Amino acid sequence: MGGVLSHLMPHQIVPDQRAGEFAPDTRDRLLDAALACIARVGLAKTTLDDVAREARCARATLYRYFPGKQPLVSAAVAREARRLSDALVVATTECLSLEDAVVAAVTTAVDALEHHPALQYVLLVEQEVLLPHLAFHRADDFLRDASALVAPAFEPFVAADRLERAAEWMVRIVLSYACSPSPAVDLHDADSVRMLVSEFVLPGLVPTTTINTQGVPS
Repeated sequence: MGGVLSHLMPHQIVPDQRAGEFAPDTRDRLLDAALACIARVGLAKTTLDDVAREARCARATLYRYFPGKQPLVSAAVAREARRLSDALVVATTECLSLEDAVVAAVTTAVDALEHHPALQYVLLVEQEVLLPHLAFHRADDFLRDASALVAPAFEPFVAADRLERAAEWMVRIVLSYACSPSPAVDLHDADSVRMLVSEFVLPGLVPTTTINTQGVPS
């Protein structure tokens, strides 16, 4: 989603600066309508007329909030990204360790993304929309944006100077297993995720402990 975020919206995941000028309920209703249309017919076939009809409003009303399809889609992506980030923070709020937080974040993210109808339609039917943004130089944009979403969930457990890299490491691991599933890891199962986290993820997030010549950790 991140590299796609860079294509669909400005690099920073922030609300539309004009949003405060309009009724939030109407704006959300339009974004919900856009996502409903995308889930039904896809991004390419969704039109502003479809969205206005789905939202039960006049096309002129839609244009007051979003002057075109691109700004509408950008706003929808931004809102869904913020919602996912907020969900990760909520899921990790009561965690007492980094391991617990990582497990909670992974399972929460996987569940949220797999139960997002619009995203799933694009992933299954319009892969050409996403795939170019997950490879080569565009992957840097994806990792930057996705890491920004994940980082707040780990902030209580990771030092500030390591937070950005830790979040990126998590994104890379999850993306790898999501794109190329392994029979050894089930991202839907907390116990399976915990095994992956404890053996392979935490060593990349937590500074290693060395043993000095007296055999004492330092």
